[in-house]
Order: sequence, then structure tokens, then C-alpha cells
Amino acid sequence: MAKKVVIVGGVAGGASAATRLRRLDETMEIVLFERGEYISFATCGLPYYVGGVIAKRRSLLVQTPAVMKKRYNLDIRTMNEVRRILPAEKQVEVCDLRDGRTYLESYDYLILSPGAEPAVPDIPGINLPNVFTVRNVSDGDRLKEYIETEEPVSAVVVGGGFIGLEMAEALRLKGVAVTVVEADRQLMGVLDPEMAAIVQKYLQEKGVGVVLRDRLTALEGISRVEKLILESGREIPAEMVVLAIGVKPEVRLAVEAGLAIGVTGGIQVDEYMRTSDPFIYAVGDAVQVKHFVTGQAVLIPLAGPANRQGRLVADNIAASPVKYKGTLGTAIVKIMDLTVAVTGANEKTLKRAGIEHLACYTHPDNHAAYYPGSRQMSIKLLFSPGEGKILGAQVVGYQGVDKCIDVLATAIRAKMNVYDLQDLELAYAPPFSSAKSPVNMLGYVASNILRKEVEAVRWEQVEQLLAGSNVLVDVRTAKELEKNGAVAGALNIPLDELRDRLAEIPEDREVLTYCQAGQRSYIANRILRQKGYKVKNISGGYRSYLAQRMISPRKIN
Repeated sequence: MAKKVVIVGGVAGGASAATRLRRLDETMEIVLFERGEYISFATCGLPYYVGGVIAKRRSLLVQTPAVMKKRYNLDIRTMNEVRRILPAEKQVEVCDLRDGRTYLESYDYLILSPGAEPAVPDIPGINLPNVFTVRNVSDGDRLKEYIETEEPVSAVVVGGGFIGLEMAEALRLKGVAVTVVEADRQLMGVLDPEMAAIVQKYLQEKGVGVVLRDRLTALEGISRVEKLILESGREIPAEMVVLAIGVKPEVRLAVEAGLAIGVTGGIQVDEYMRTSDPFIYAVGDAVQVKHFVTGQAVLIPLAGPANRQGRLVADNIAASPVKYKGTLGTAIVKIMDLTVAVTGANEKTLKRAGIEHLACYTHPDNHAAYYPGSRQMSIKLLFSPGEGKILGAQVVGYQGVDKCIDVLATAIRAKMNVYDLQDLELAYAPPFSSAKSPVNMLGYVASNILRKEVEAVRWEQVEQLLAGSNVLVDVRTAKELEKNGAVAGALNIPLDELRDRLAEIPEDREVLTYCQAGQRSYIANRILRQKGYKVKNISGGYRSYLAQRMISPRKIN
């Protein structure tokens, strides 16, 4: 007898499961319920639709119900909401939203793909008509219509994560003055603070207001929002508000059905994506998964993992068992001209997990510097002491960021170490990369630290080290100092003059060297070490100093 599978929710996870099931079994009965009008749409494209980059609304509709039904022979029921799961009877209770009719549907296996809903604070004024969330096509329609008809001059985006900053860009494209309000001490919580500072500086240079460490407490206005009230008492006038505080997993159905909920608040699943009921699977933004690097339980609401989970569940139902090995959290965002990407664990996560680690920074050009148009990127690599296992990476730049983060994500998944990065044979031609690619350079820098060819310190350590009578040496040229600035109290000896000016450096004091990005100071370290000096290299150079100064402006100043 053919199996019957019921799927709750479409978009990434549910739609992927449905189509994979059909490819595996032509006889299976597959019913997909979607409470909205659209079965598969590009949620990640909504900010670009609002901003006008994606001109046609239909471009967001990945698959229509009619096309999917015909191609895959699926029973697709849009505008049908599953209200209740009856596990003992292996049935779901469904409401047809068009006529209010309620009915029961049986299943052999049930796949939950309810997704996540925007976090909306319970504060005064939150339901005023010019307050928006960004979750589905209808949300995008509301936003786009309001901007085009009301022509707002100012907007506040509440939340400085991926969606918040994408929406800030979309609004700027429409000529709206934007302020981003973030309750945390930094933008983009997936980044470590010194990397997030680069993003903050860029936004402010582009005219986007940034308010940190302040929480929204109320929205004031008579018929629509006119100003925001923050916890500090600060008031910000605005003609529209976009809530991008984050998302929370939709678990009501699971909770009411008695399914286990994990410590993160997501649906608890095993390595096969099974819930606590062996006939019910769950995928996507609503599930708690294992982090690939730390092994800890996490919520990672991304389309890529949801698609893979949907496919995996289909295999587990209709083919041979497949284990889900965890999620890396690889993600990328475009913020005007800037690109920001992450993979693996950040330093905050590693510290919370008690995982020992080292960090290094590089600031390479995206392609050969002599070829026109090269732009610097900033990379932070996290790796384990000893074997140098790669734990995470963050990249901020203008070009080539996607290529760099994808290679590093692949390296983490393959359980490579920093020595392996040196050996990667990556495509090179002057318009695309350098003979030593940014990824190769990361391997060299990290392996130098592990081999103890250089002792690296970070800017947040420098203040304490200087208090112990260490001497700070800047090996950049005088022109660079004049153009870019310098650290107060540093002794300037350009690298090419270092051997002739050793007498200026006290032999009885530890030396801390830096340059603009880290390479020349490494060479200085090698020279000084072989001349008998005790020396440390400040990782990431002056570029990393500028980022650190934004976090701790009173330090090293």
C-alpha cells in the first residue's frame, strides 16, 4: 500500500521535501498544506523587491501551485491552515480559510515546516498602520505600496541583523533617510565586535544613523507612528518603522501535539530530523539543530539548511536513512556596496562553549593589487591551538567575499586545518585573485602563529602590555602615517629602515610591532627576533586598530 505524507508549510523545507518525495516514489500520496496564497516564494528577495532592485513581483514566486501540482503530481492546498495535530489518530485538523470549513486529514508520516515568525515586542503603538515586518510576499506588498504612495522621508529600522540592514539599504534606495536601532552593543550579532565595527563605520559614512545599546519601548502617534521612544529616553521621529528584531520558531502545533521542544525553543529533532513522535518529522526555521563546530543546540533560520533538511527527510521516509550532520550557519549579506559573510562559530560562541581557540586577521586585496579595481577585504579566522582546526571565519569587503567564505565553509565542513589552507590550489588570474589567494594567506598567517614563528597579540591586549613598559613600533612609511593616522606614542621606523635604526629600539624592553595590515610587521618580527629582541606582532595591523578603537575608544589612544 502506498504511503501518505502530509506536509505542513511550503517555502524552502516543505516544498523541497514534497518534490524529493515525488522523485523517489511515484505512487506516494503527498498532501501539502500552506495557509498562505503562495507555496514557494523567495523570502530572502523581499528587501530587494521593496527597494526596486527586483522590479517584478512574480520574480519572487519560485513555483506556483499549478506548476508544482502538474509537474510533481502533488495535492497542494493553499489557504488551508493546519490548526491541530492528532498524533494518536495520525490525523491533522485543517481549516479552509476561504470558506471556514474544518476537516480532518490522515497521514502515515507528517512533516512540519511551519517556519519562524517575526519577533514583535508587546509595546504601545506596535499595531499602528505604518509599522511593518518582513516575512512574506504580503509584507513586501504592504511595504512597497506604503513607500510609493506615502513617500516617507524618514524611517527607523529596529534591529541590526541581516534583514534589518538589507531593509536599510532598500529604504535608502528609495530615498528615505534611515536610522537603525539595535539593543545590542553592536550590529550583526553573528560577527564579533571588531568586525561589526567595520560595518557600523561604513553605514555611518553612507549617511545611515546607527543607535546601539538602546531598546525600543514605545511607538507614539495618533493614527500612525510619528516617533519612537527608546529605553534611554531618546526620541526618534519617523514616518515608518520596520521591525527586524529577529524571528522565533513557530512551535504552537508541535507544543499542542505534545512534541518535545528543545532548550532553544525550537522543535527538538534527532539526527534524522525526527521529532519525539517517530511518525512526525520537522525541518526549517522551526527546528533546533546541532551546530557543526560546537556541537551545541542552536536555531539557525537559513534557507540553505532548510532545503537540505527537506530533502534529507524525504530520503528518510522514502529511501534509505540519512543523518543530518549539523549546520554551519554560513551566511552572506549585501549592504549597499559592502558584503559581509560568516561561517562556522564566531569567537563569542566559542567562548560560551568553552572551546579553546586562536584568532588571526588579514586585510588582503580581492585580486592582484596591480590590476585595476582591487579592493581590500578584512578577514578574521578562528582556529584551534595545536592542530589548527578551522572553527570559523568572518569576511567584510567589497568584492570576492562570497568566493572566500565559500572556500572557508567547505574547509570547515571537510574538517581541514590551517595548514591545508596553504596547500589549496585555487584559481588565479590578475582580475580574479592573487597568486597567493586570500585563503592561502590566511593559512600562512595562522600557521606562522602555530609554528611560533611569530607571537601574535591583538589590539585589545596592547593597552595592558604597554603598561608593562613594552615599546610600540609602527613600521609603516611616514606618508602612510600622514594619510591614515597613527597610534599615539608609537615609535615610527619604516620596515625598510629597520636594520639601520635598531639602536633606537631598547634591547631590554619587549617590542610590539604593527603596520597597515600585518604583513610588513611580520617581516619586522622576523628581523627583530633574529637580532635578539623579544617581539610580538599585533594581528591585523592599523586597520584592525581602527575597528578596535570604535569598540573601546578610550583604549590605546
